[in-house]
Amino acid sequence: MKVLVIGGGAREHALCRSLSLDPDVTAVHCAPGNAGIGEVAELHPVDQLDGDAVARLAAELQAGLVVVGPEAPLVAGVADAVRAAGIPCFGPSREAARLEGSKAFAKEVMAAAGVPTARSYVCVDEKEIDEALDAFGAPYVVKDDGLAAGKGVVVTHDLAVAREHALACDRVVIEEYLDGPEVSLFAITDGVTVVPLTPAQDFKRALDGDEGPNTGGMGAYSPLPWADPELVDDVLATVLQPTVDELRRRGTPFTGLLYAGLALTSRGVRVIEFNARFGDPETQVVLARLLTPLAGLLLHAADGTLADEPALRWRDDAAVTVVVASHNYPGTPRTGDPIDGLDEVAEHDAPHAYVLHAGTRRDGGSVVSAGGRVLSVTATGADLSQARERAYEAIGRIRLDGAQHRTDIARQAAEG
Repeated sequence: MKVLVIGGGAREHALCRSLSLDPDVTAVHCAPGNAGIGEVAELHPVDQLDGDAVARLAAELQAGLVVVGPEAPLVAGVADAVRAAGIPCFGPSREAARLEGSKAFAKEVMAAAGVPTARSYVCVDEKEIDEALDAFGAPYVVKDDGLAAGKGVVVTHDLAVAREHALACDRVVIEEYLDGPEVSLFAITDGVTVVPLTPAQDFKRALDGDEGPNTGGMGAYSPLPWADPELVDDVLATVLQPTVDELRRRGTPFTGLLYAGLALTSRGVRVIEFNARFGDPETQVVLARLLTPLAGLLLHAADGTLADEPALRWRDDAAVTVVVASHNYPGTPRTGDPIDGLDEVAEHDAPHAYVLHAGTRRDGGSVVSAGGRVLSVTATGADLSQARERAYEAIGRIRLDGAQHRTDIARQAAEG
Protein backbone atom coordinates (compact mmCIF):
# COMPACT_ATOMS: atom_id res chain seq x y z
CA MET A 1 0.00 0.00 0.00
CA LYS A 2 1.14 3.55 -0.79
CA VAL A 3 0.44 6.12 1.92
CA LEU A 4 0.28 9.91 1.55
CA VAL A 5 0.75 11.98 4.72
CA ILE A 6 -0.33 15.61 4.69
CA GLY A 7 1.69 18.07 6.78
CA GLY A 8 5.24 19.09 7.47
CA GLY A 9 6.02 19.00 11.19
CA ALA A 10 7.55 16.62 13.72
CA ARG A 11 4.19 14.84 14.13
CA GLU A 12 4.19 14.07 10.40
CA HIS A 13 7.85 13.00 10.57
CA ALA A 14 6.92 10.57 13.36
CA LEU A 15 3.99 9.25 11.28
CA CYS A 16 6.13 8.87 8.15
CA ARG A 17 8.90 7.16 10.11
CA SER A 18 6.49 4.61 11.58
CA LEU A 19 4.83 4.02 8.22
CA SER A 20 8.21 3.55 6.52
CA LEU A 21 8.94 0.72 8.97
CA ASP A 22 5.60 -1.00 8.25
CA PRO A 23 6.07 -4.11 6.07
CA ASP A 24 2.68 -3.56 4.41
CA VAL A 25 3.66 -0.09 3.15
CA THR A 26 5.36 -0.06 -0.26
CA ALA A 27 5.92 3.72 -0.45
CA VAL A 28 5.48 6.73 1.84
CA HIS A 29 4.74 10.15 0.36
CA CYS A 30 4.41 13.42 2.24
CA ALA A 31 3.13 16.83 1.19
CA PRO A 32 4.72 19.24 1.77
CA GLY A 33 7.05 17.60 4.32
CA ASN A 34 10.36 19.00 5.57
CA ALA A 35 14.09 18.32 5.41
CA GLY A 36 13.95 15.33 7.76
CA ILE A 37 10.81 13.76 6.34
CA GLY A 38 12.51 13.72 2.96
CA GLU A 39 14.81 10.99 4.29
CA VAL A 40 11.93 8.53 4.83
CA ALA A 41 9.31 9.73 2.32
CA GLU A 42 9.04 11.24 -1.15
CA LEU A 43 8.05 14.90 -0.85
CA HIS A 44 5.50 16.75 -2.97
CA PRO A 45 4.55 20.45 -3.01
CA VAL A 46 0.88 21.05 -2.24
CA ASP A 47 -1.37 23.61 -0.62
CA GLN A 48 -2.43 21.45 2.32
CA LEU A 49 -5.59 23.53 2.82
CA ASP A 50 -6.77 22.83 -0.74
CA GLY A 51 -8.79 19.63 -0.56
CA ASP A 52 -9.10 19.25 -4.32
CA ALA A 53 -5.33 19.61 -4.76
CA VAL A 54 -4.66 17.01 -2.06
CA ALA A 55 -7.20 14.62 -3.62
CA ARG A 56 -5.62 15.05 -7.08
CA LEU A 57 -2.17 14.33 -5.68
CA ALA A 58 -3.43 11.22 -3.89
CA ALA A 59 -5.04 9.98 -7.10
CA GLU A 60 -1.88 10.63 -9.13
CA LEU A 61 0.17 8.68 -6.60
CA GLN A 62 -2.44 5.89 -6.46
CA ALA A 63 -2.38 6.19 -2.69
CA GLY A 64 -4.26 3.50 -0.81
CA LEU A 65 -4.51 5.74 2.28
CA VAL A 66 -4.23 9.47 2.99
CA VAL A 67 -3.36 10.56 6.54
CA VAL A 68 -4.08 14.21 7.36
CA GLY A 69 -1.74 15.36 10.12
CA PRO A 70 -2.50 18.99 11.10
CA GLU A 71 -5.74 20.48 12.34
CA ALA A 72 -6.10 23.32 9.81
CA PRO A 73 -6.58 21.04 6.75
CA LEU A 74 -9.14 18.98 8.68
CA VAL A 75 -11.14 22.06 9.66
CA ALA A 76 -10.88 23.18 6.02
CA GLY A 77 -12.52 19.93 4.85
CA VAL A 78 -9.54 18.25 3.18
CA ALA A 79 -10.57 14.80 4.42
CA ASP A 80 -14.02 15.28 2.83
CA ALA A 81 -12.46 16.03 -0.56
CA VAL A 82 -10.19 12.98 -0.40
CA ARG A 83 -13.06 10.67 0.52
CA ALA A 84 -15.22 12.20 -2.22
CA ALA A 85 -12.51 11.10 -4.67
CA GLY A 86 -12.94 7.51 -3.47
CA ILE A 87 -9.66 7.34 -1.55
CA PRO A 88 -9.57 6.10 2.07
CA CYS A 89 -8.65 8.95 4.41
CA PHE A 90 -7.64 8.97 8.07
CA GLY A 91 -9.05 12.17 9.51
CA PRO A 92 -12.46 13.56 10.46
CA SER A 93 -14.80 15.52 8.21
CA ARG A 94 -15.01 19.30 8.33
CA GLU A 95 -18.13 19.07 10.51
CA ALA A 96 -16.64 16.55 12.94
CA ALA A 97 -13.36 18.49 13.10
CA ARG A 98 -15.32 21.37 14.66
CA LEU A 99 -14.65 19.45 17.87
CA GLU A 100 -11.23 21.11 17.70
CA GLY A 101 -12.06 24.04 15.45
CA SER A 102 -14.54 25.51 17.95
CA LYS A 103 -14.15 25.15 21.70
CA ALA A 104 -17.73 26.33 22.11
CA PHE A 105 -18.95 23.49 19.86
CA ALA A 106 -16.84 21.01 21.84
CA LYS A 107 -18.48 22.20 25.07
CA GLU A 108 -21.91 21.76 23.47
CA VAL A 109 -21.09 18.18 22.43
CA MET A 110 -19.70 17.33 25.86
CA ALA A 111 -22.81 18.67 27.56
CA ALA A 112 -25.05 16.57 25.31
CA ALA A 113 -22.90 13.46 25.84
CA GLY A 114 -22.59 13.89 29.60
CA VAL A 115 -18.80 14.20 29.39
CA PRO A 116 -17.20 15.76 32.50
CA THR A 117 -15.49 19.08 31.76
CA ALA A 118 -14.91 22.51 33.27
CA ARG A 119 -17.83 24.91 33.71
CA SER A 120 -17.54 27.66 31.13
CA TYR A 121 -19.02 30.71 29.44
CA VAL A 122 -18.85 31.57 25.74
CA CYS A 123 -18.31 35.33 25.41
CA VAL A 124 -18.51 37.67 22.41
CA ASP A 125 -18.38 41.14 23.98
CA GLU A 126 -16.67 43.08 26.77
CA LYS A 127 -19.59 42.88 29.19
CA GLU A 128 -19.83 39.08 28.91
CA ILE A 129 -16.06 38.76 29.31
CA ASP A 130 -15.98 40.83 32.50
CA GLU A 131 -18.92 38.92 33.98
CA ALA A 132 -17.31 35.54 33.24
CA LEU A 133 -13.92 36.54 34.65
CA ASP A 134 -15.61 37.83 37.78
CA ALA A 135 -17.71 34.67 38.14
CA PHE A 136 -14.73 32.29 38.14
CA GLY A 137 -11.98 34.41 39.67
CA ALA A 138 -8.28 33.59 39.58
CA PRO A 139 -6.56 31.65 38.19
CA TYR A 140 -8.24 32.75 34.97
CA VAL A 141 -8.52 30.33 32.02
CA VAL A 142 -9.18 32.11 28.72
CA LYS A 143 -9.37 30.22 25.41
CA ASP A 144 -9.68 31.55 21.89
CA ASP A 145 -12.68 29.74 20.42
CA GLY A 146 -10.92 29.00 17.11
CA LEU A 147 -7.69 27.34 16.04
CA ALA A 148 -4.58 28.93 17.53
CA ALA A 149 -1.80 26.36 16.97
CA GLY A 150 -1.76 25.39 20.65
CA LYS A 151 -1.09 28.96 21.77
CA GLY A 152 -4.62 30.37 22.11
CA VAL A 153 -4.95 29.60 25.82
CA VAL A 154 -3.94 31.91 28.66
CA VAL A 155 -3.88 30.70 32.27
CA THR A 156 -3.00 33.50 34.65
CA HIS A 157 -3.63 35.09 38.06
CA ASP A 158 -3.37 38.52 36.43
CA LEU A 159 -6.83 39.85 35.62
CA ALA A 160 -5.45 42.46 33.19
CA VAL A 161 -3.59 39.79 31.19
CA ALA A 162 -6.66 37.52 31.07
CA ARG A 163 -8.88 40.41 29.99
CA GLU A 164 -6.46 41.57 27.30
CA HIS A 165 -6.31 38.09 25.76
CA ALA A 166 -10.09 37.71 25.87
CA LEU A 167 -10.68 41.06 24.19
CA ALA A 168 -8.24 40.13 21.41
CA CYS A 169 -10.40 37.13 20.43
CA ASP A 170 -13.50 37.35 18.25
CA ARG A 171 -15.18 34.70 20.40
CA VAL A 172 -13.75 33.38 23.62
CA VAL A 173 -14.40 30.58 26.11
CA ILE A 174 -13.74 31.45 29.74
CA GLU A 175 -13.83 28.54 32.14
CA GLU A 176 -13.08 27.43 35.67
CA TYR A 177 -9.52 26.40 36.49
CA LEU A 178 -8.98 22.65 36.78
CA ASP A 179 -6.48 21.45 39.38
CA GLY A 180 -4.36 18.32 39.13
CA PRO A 181 -1.92 16.85 36.59
CA GLU A 182 -2.72 16.85 32.89
CA VAL A 183 -2.73 13.79 30.63
CA SER A 184 -3.04 13.39 26.86
CA LEU A 185 -4.93 10.35 25.62
CA PHE A 186 -5.30 9.56 21.90
CA ALA A 187 -7.93 7.23 20.49
CA ILE A 188 -8.35 5.80 17.01
CA THR A 189 -11.98 5.58 15.91
CA ASP A 190 -14.01 4.68 12.82
CA GLY A 191 -17.04 6.51 14.17
CA VAL A 192 -18.34 3.51 16.11
CA THR A 193 -15.46 1.53 17.60
CA VAL A 194 -12.96 3.45 19.76
CA VAL A 195 -9.44 2.12 20.40
CA PRO A 196 -7.45 4.12 22.95
CA LEU A 197 -3.68 4.42 22.65
CA THR A 198 -1.23 4.71 25.56
CA PRO A 199 -1.38 7.90 27.65
CA ALA A 200 1.32 10.56 27.49
CA GLN A 201 2.07 13.83 29.24
CA ASP A 202 3.30 16.94 27.46
CA PHE A 203 4.85 20.19 28.66
CA LYS A 204 3.22 23.37 27.34
CA ARG A 205 5.23 26.08 29.06
CA ALA A 206 8.39 27.35 27.40
CA LEU A 207 10.70 27.21 30.41
CA ASP A 208 11.80 24.73 33.09
CA GLY A 209 9.52 24.39 36.07
CA ASP A 210 6.47 25.14 33.90
CA GLU A 211 7.40 28.81 33.74
CA GLY A 212 7.09 31.15 30.77
CA PRO A 213 4.43 31.45 28.07
CA ASN A 214 2.34 28.66 26.58
CA THR A 215 3.77 26.99 23.48
CA GLY A 216 2.73 24.28 21.05
CA GLY A 217 4.57 21.84 23.34
CA MET A 218 8.20 21.56 24.52
CA GLY A 219 8.39 17.83 25.22
CA ALA A 220 6.51 14.71 26.25
CA TYR A 221 6.92 11.26 27.76
CA SER A 222 5.18 7.89 27.98
CA PRO A 223 4.22 5.76 29.90
CA LEU A 224 2.96 7.55 33.02
CA PRO A 225 4.18 5.43 35.95
CA TRP A 226 2.17 7.52 38.43
CA ALA A 227 -1.20 7.19 36.67
CA ASP A 228 -4.04 4.94 37.83
CA PRO A 229 -3.94 1.64 35.87
CA GLU A 230 -7.71 2.04 35.32
CA LEU A 231 -7.36 5.51 33.79
CA VAL A 232 -7.60 4.48 30.12
CA ASP A 233 -10.65 2.26 30.64
CA ASP A 234 -12.36 4.98 32.70
CA VAL A 235 -11.72 7.66 30.07
CA LEU A 236 -12.89 5.35 27.28
CA ALA A 237 -16.17 4.77 29.10
CA THR A 238 -16.86 8.31 30.33
CA VAL A 239 -15.25 10.54 27.67
CA LEU A 240 -14.19 8.97 24.39
CA GLN A 241 -17.02 6.56 23.58
CA PRO A 242 -19.80 8.97 24.63
CA THR A 243 -18.28 11.73 22.48
CA VAL A 244 -18.01 9.49 19.42
CA ASP A 245 -21.56 8.22 19.99
CA GLU A 246 -22.92 11.78 20.28
CA LEU A 247 -21.25 12.92 17.05
CA ARG A 248 -22.65 9.89 15.23
CA ARG A 249 -26.10 10.65 16.67
CA ARG A 250 -25.82 14.15 15.20
CA GLY A 251 -25.13 12.73 11.75
CA THR A 252 -21.49 13.84 11.74
CA PRO A 253 -19.56 10.67 12.66
CA PHE A 254 -15.97 11.25 13.78
CA THR A 255 -13.42 9.01 12.05
CA GLY A 256 -9.73 9.47 12.70
CA LEU A 257 -7.79 10.45 15.80
CA LEU A 258 -9.69 11.83 18.78
CA TYR A 259 -7.35 13.51 21.24
CA ALA A 260 -8.55 14.17 24.79
CA GLY A 261 -6.59 16.61 26.90
CA LEU A 262 -7.47 15.67 30.47
CA ALA A 263 -7.06 17.09 33.96
CA LEU A 264 -6.98 14.55 36.80
CA THR A 265 -8.67 16.80 39.34
CA SER A 266 -9.57 16.27 42.98
CA ARG A 267 -13.16 15.72 41.74
CA GLY A 268 -12.20 13.18 39.05
CA VAL A 269 -11.24 13.29 35.39
CA ARG A 270 -12.26 16.43 33.48
CA VAL A 271 -11.76 17.18 29.76
CA ILE A 272 -9.69 20.30 29.13
CA GLU A 273 -10.02 20.14 25.35
CA PHE A 274 -10.48 17.88 22.36
CA ASN A 275 -8.27 17.82 19.30
CA ALA A 276 -9.17 16.17 16.01
CA ARG A 277 -5.70 14.85 15.14
CA PHE A 278 -2.51 13.41 16.58
CA GLY A 279 -0.96 15.84 19.09
CA ASP A 280 2.56 17.18 18.83
CA PRO A 281 4.83 16.32 20.69
CA GLU A 282 2.90 13.42 22.26
CA THR A 283 2.74 11.56 18.94
CA GLN A 284 6.50 11.25 18.96
CA VAL A 285 6.55 9.22 22.20
CA VAL A 286 3.33 7.26 21.60
CA LEU A 287 4.46 5.99 18.19
CA ALA A 288 7.93 5.22 19.57
CA ARG A 289 6.25 2.65 21.82
CA LEU A 290 3.68 1.22 19.37
CA LEU A 291 4.50 -2.28 18.09
CA THR A 292 1.30 -2.77 16.08
CA PRO A 293 1.90 -1.81 12.40
CA LEU A 294 0.52 1.68 11.93
CA ALA A 295 -0.84 1.57 8.36
CA GLY A 296 -3.34 -1.24 8.96
CA LEU A 297 -4.60 0.41 12.14
CA LEU A 298 -5.25 3.72 10.36
CA LEU A 299 -6.79 2.01 7.33
CA HIS A 300 -9.22 0.04 9.54
CA ALA A 301 -10.36 3.35 11.01
CA ALA A 302 -10.69 4.92 7.57
CA ASP A 303 -12.76 2.09 6.08
CA GLY A 304 -14.97 1.41 9.11
CA THR A 305 -13.54 -1.97 10.12
CA LEU A 306 -11.73 -1.03 13.32
CA ALA A 307 -13.64 -3.70 15.24
CA ASP A 308 -11.63 -6.26 13.23
CA GLU A 309 -8.30 -4.87 14.48
CA PRO A 310 -6.59 -7.15 17.04
CA ALA A 311 -5.56 -5.74 20.40
CA LEU A 312 -2.76 -3.21 20.13
CA ARG A 313 0.76 -4.25 21.11
CA TRP A 314 3.17 -1.95 22.95
CA ARG A 315 6.85 -1.93 23.78
CA ASP A 316 7.73 -2.09 27.46
CA ASP A 317 10.29 0.67 26.85
CA ALA A 318 9.69 4.23 27.96
CA ALA A 319 9.98 7.13 25.52
CA VAL A 320 10.89 10.80 25.96
CA THR A 321 10.93 13.59 23.39
CA VAL A 322 12.50 17.01 23.93
CA VAL A 323 11.73 19.90 21.59
CA VAL A 324 14.58 22.10 20.36
CA ALA A 325 13.15 25.53 19.52
CA SER A 326 14.41 28.60 17.69
CA HIS A 327 15.68 31.79 19.27
CA ASN A 328 12.75 33.86 20.63
CA TYR A 329 10.14 31.07 20.38
CA PRO A 330 7.16 31.27 21.09
CA GLY A 331 7.43 34.88 19.98
CA THR A 332 8.55 35.65 16.44
CA PRO A 333 11.20 32.96 15.91
CA ARG A 334 14.47 33.53 14.09
CA THR A 335 14.80 31.21 11.09
CA GLY A 336 17.46 30.36 8.52
CA ASP A 337 20.10 29.28 11.05
CA PRO A 338 22.15 26.20 10.04
CA ILE A 339 21.66 23.02 12.08
CA ASP A 340 24.75 20.90 12.70
CA GLY A 341 25.29 17.61 14.50
CA LEU A 342 22.40 15.64 13.01
CA ASP A 343 24.77 13.13 11.43
CA GLU A 344 26.51 12.70 14.79
CA VAL A 345 23.22 11.77 16.46
CA ALA A 346 22.54 9.21 13.71
CA GLU A 347 26.04 7.79 14.11
CA HIS A 348 26.32 7.65 17.90
CA ASP A 349 22.79 7.46 19.32
CA ALA A 350 20.65 5.43 16.90
CA PRO A 351 18.52 3.39 17.18
CA HIS A 352 17.70 4.39 20.76
CA ALA A 353 17.66 8.12 20.02
CA TYR A 354 16.78 9.91 16.81
CA VAL A 355 15.78 13.34 15.54
CA LEU A 356 12.36 14.19 14.14
CA HIS A 357 12.23 17.42 12.17
CA ALA A 358 9.56 20.05 12.77
CA GLY A 359 10.54 23.44 11.36
CA THR A 360 13.40 22.69 8.96
CA ARG A 361 14.22 23.08 5.28
CA ARG A 362 17.14 22.37 3.00
CA ASP A 363 19.33 25.23 1.86
CA GLY A 364 21.78 23.80 -0.65
CA GLY A 365 23.57 21.02 1.16
CA SER A 366 22.61 22.27 4.62
CA VAL A 367 19.61 21.87 6.88
CA VAL A 368 18.43 25.18 8.37
CA SER A 369 15.73 26.23 10.82
CA ALA A 370 12.39 27.21 9.31
CA GLY A 371 10.02 27.61 12.26
CA GLY A 372 9.59 28.03 15.99
CA ARG A 373 9.81 24.40 17.04
CA VAL A 374 12.70 23.06 14.99
CA LEU A 375 13.41 19.49 16.15
CA SER A 376 11.97 16.79 18.42
CA VAL A 377 14.77 14.67 19.82
CA THR A 378 13.17 11.36 20.77
CA ALA A 379 14.69 8.49 22.74
CA THR A 380 13.62 5.18 24.23
CA GLY A 381 15.01 3.29 27.19
CA ALA A 382 14.26 0.60 29.73
CA ASP A 383 12.72 3.31 31.92
CA LEU A 384 12.16 7.06 31.82
CA SER A 385 15.54 7.79 33.40
CA GLN A 386 17.40 5.98 30.62
CA ALA A 387 15.18 7.49 27.92
CA ARG A 388 15.81 11.00 29.33
CA GLU A 389 19.55 10.41 29.49
CA ARG A 390 19.64 9.27 25.87
CA ALA A 391 17.50 12.18 24.65
CA TYR A 392 19.63 14.81 26.34
CA GLU A 393 22.87 13.13 25.22
CA ALA A 394 21.64 13.41 21.64
CA ILE A 395 20.63 17.05 22.13
CA GLY A 396 24.18 17.74 23.29
CA ARG A 397 25.45 16.87 19.81
CA ILE A 398 23.13 19.33 18.02
CA ARG A 399 24.31 22.85 17.26
CA LEU A 400 21.79 25.57 16.38
CA ASP A 401 22.61 29.19 17.19
CA GLY A 402 20.21 30.63 19.76
CA ALA A 403 18.40 27.32 20.28
CA GLN A 404 16.46 26.67 23.46
CA HIS A 405 15.04 23.57 25.11
CA ARG A 406 13.69 22.56 28.49
CA THR A 407 16.00 20.48 30.68
CA ASP A 408 13.30 19.00 32.93
CA ILE A 409 11.14 16.94 30.53
CA ALA A 410 9.95 13.81 32.43
CA ARG A 411 12.32 14.53 35.33
CA GLN A 412 9.73 14.33 38.10
CA ALA A 413 8.17 11.17 36.69
CA ALA A 414 11.59 9.55 36.31
CA GLU A 415 12.46 10.40 39.91
CA GLY A 416 9.18 8.97 41.15
